[in-house]
Amino acid sequence: MSTLIVPAPLDPHVHLRDLAWAHKGTFASETAAALAGGYWAVLDMPNTPPPTIDPAALETKLAALTAGAVCDWGVYFGASQDDNTACYPQVAGRVCGLKMYNNATTGTLLLADQPTREAHFRAWPAGRVIAVHAEDQTVADILALVRRYRKHTHFCHISMAEEIALLRAAKAEGLPVSVGVTPHHLFLTERDVITLGALGRMKPELKTAADQAALWDALADGTVDVVESDHAPHTLAEKENDPPPSGVPGLETTVPLLLTAVREGRLSLERAIALVATNPRRIFGLQAPPETYTEIDPDVSYVIARQALFTACGWSPFEGMRVWGRVRRVVVRGQTAFEDGQVRVAPGFGRNLFAEGV
Repeated sequence: MSTLIVPAPLDPHVHLRDLAWAHKGTFASETAAALAGGYWAVLDMPNTPPPTIDPAALETKLAALTAGAVCDWGVYFGASQDDNTACYPQVAGRVCGLKMYNNATTGTLLLADQPTREAHFRAWPAGRVIAVHAEDQTVADILALVRRYRKHTHFCHISMAEEIALLRAAKAEGLPVSVGVTPHHLFLTERDVITLGALGRMKPELKTAADQAALWDALADGTVDVVESDHAPHTLAEKENDPPPSGVPGLETTVPLLLTAVREGRLSLERAIALVATNPRRIFGLQAPPETYTEIDPDVSYVIARQALFTACGWSPFEGMRVWGRVRRVVVRGQTAFEDGQVRVAPGFGRNLFAEGV
């Protein structure tokens, strides 16, 4: 196969760290990892401290990203237990969406009861996505709110067969929902935790082979819209703690893992491109800038090795796996941002895709 051209890949679910967690990764290092993984742009979650739950915290993050990012980007605002809905009209136009954590997270971001969730759902202005962390029965609870308010809701990192069944039915009903799954839930199962140990710990946790098979079926039939990395780096030293923090890096391995599945006949090339480029741009209302694309050599095979990674944490749960597809070049707005293993632009090159007036 000749060089594969993928138009403007976008990862809509990353945790870039920096700020109070700069020891785990910086906006410069993790957006470099995004470029190395073939991505034009990423959308950053709000739970790195200080959490993005008020206008001041939003300003802090926007300024730091503006200075450090080497790929294009957007950020989510976080729904808080402390009822921060009053500032939603002020911030909604400056972010890619609202993130609601309904099962597991840190600080004041956990929304554990349905009345609190409904208050945030009702208050968020239409026109920007609501992204949710919802597991198991909570998926049905959130779907009840989607049914009531008809606001587009993106279900992040779905990992169970039962959740897929609920979301497949929701789509058949015509509800405004989209579905994301992660590479770690597609390519790893709970059995891999035996060998990975803490490096296989994430939320949602790895599931059964039957759950994994349900995800692949949902990729094939269109129930799943996006493969999102949920890139969430922690240092190796932190992963040795008891208990270890949840989260794994993934920006540099998502595209090659999917292209390996294409080569093995598990996925069509057209579907893979839709999952990492066309669909995420559509869901978040983004048009690719002119002359923005990624060049990949699909016939290059290599083993994932930590020494080659750009992410500051320096490890991967997929280390040792053989994959196909080497990212050769990422062009953003006509400028070569990444080529042959090197970032070619300076920190600050990346643009905020949701800046007012863009």
